[in-house]
This record gives sequence, structure tokens and C-alpha cells, in this order.
Amino acid sequence: MMEGLVCWKCGAVVMDQPLPLSRHAECALCHVDLHVCRMCEYFDTGVSGQCREPVADAVQDKTRANFCGYFQPRAGAYEAGAEKEAQARAQLESLFGGAAASTNAADSDRARLEALFGGDGKDKAS
Repeated sequence: MMEGLVCWKCGAVVMDQPLPLSRHAECALCHVDLHVCRMCEYFDTGVSGQCREPVADAVQDKTRANFCGYFQPRAGAYEAGAEKEAQARAQLESLFGGAAASTNAADSDRARLEALFGGDGKDKAS
């Protein structure tokens, strides 16, 4: 099972860790805990409690070491979060025109309001 086992946070190959992984096992590169829900075969964000094991005790922090007896390390635990975030952000910007376009639209809306109400955009004291 060691082949393909990588850290859930940084993607570094997990070496020199005896199986089953100890509750104290850490990634050699980023030093995060490895006996965590995020690295378990039963971890699934699509189910209630994010665990497919029906009798496992609930764990609040899925990124901290725990005492779960059902823990089974999974090879594909690493998900490139920064890459996914950048891809999602790019998709949003393509849908909505990006931050620069929204700033220009806000300036344009303000100019139209000022033209409509004849103001210069500054509050006048009465």
C-alpha cells in the first residue's frame, strides 16, 4: 500500500513510515499529521460527516491526527488546492468579466447616476 501514498497537504511521497500509519506519523516535507480524515479511504465530502464509514466516531477537524480505528490511508489523498482555486477563479472571471471590468462598470454606473441627478458625487451640507 506504500506505493503511491502521498501527503494529503503537499503531495510529497510518504516514505519511511511503517504501516499502519501511527497517529504520530508526519509528512517529512511539510510536517503535517498523516493519520487524518483527509488522507483516509473513507473520507468523502459528499456525505454527511464527510465519512463513508457508518460506525466511525465523528471527527471535527479533518486535518488533525485522530484515534479513528477505521483509518485506511488512500493513495490519491493529495488535491492541488492552489491549482483548483486558480482554475475556479479563472472560470469566474471569464463569466463575470474580471475585477477590472467590475470596477469600470461601477465607475460607469456612478457617472450615469451623477448625470441623472446633476451631482458631482460630493455630498453637500445644507
